[in-house]
Amino acid sequence: MKKQALISAIAATALFAVAGLAIAQSATVQTLRGFDIDSQNVVEDVYKQDKQRFTRNYRQQPPLIPHSIDQYQIDLNANQCLRCHDWTTAGERGAPTLSMTHYLDREGNQLDRVAGTRWFCNQCHVPQADAPALVDNAFEASSGSN
Repeated sequence: MKKQALISAIAATALFAVAGLAIAQSATVQTLRGFDIDSQNVVEDVYKQDKQRFTRNYRQQPPLIPHSIDQYQIDLNANQCLRCHDWTTAGERGAPTLSMTHYLDREGNQLDRVAGTRWFCNQCHVPQADAPALVDNAFEASSGSN
């Protein structure tokens, strides 16, 4: 019983020490863009609207989105991307249609609707932004991309 109480006391002391250290360090933490974490970080609208498709930087890169998706509802109940990009509406909307791989289930069966594994578009596709790099980057596109 004494051993358990001693271990509990040591654990509590260590926990308080770590919590105090974390609070002291949080005052100096900044975001990648250099703002204090407590300050309001307002990002300007930096989306490129481009009529042509963006160049891909590596094989199998998901296409980038050339418009803002800030107000798009993409959840279990709705996916607003499909209003324009579903195979049933893409032609009349003049939007690129989804790859047929988005209509295959896990077993490779063809579906008439987007597969649940491909429902959340912004899991792979991101808006193209003309924003400064957050960190130094030496990435070079592969030679056979596009």
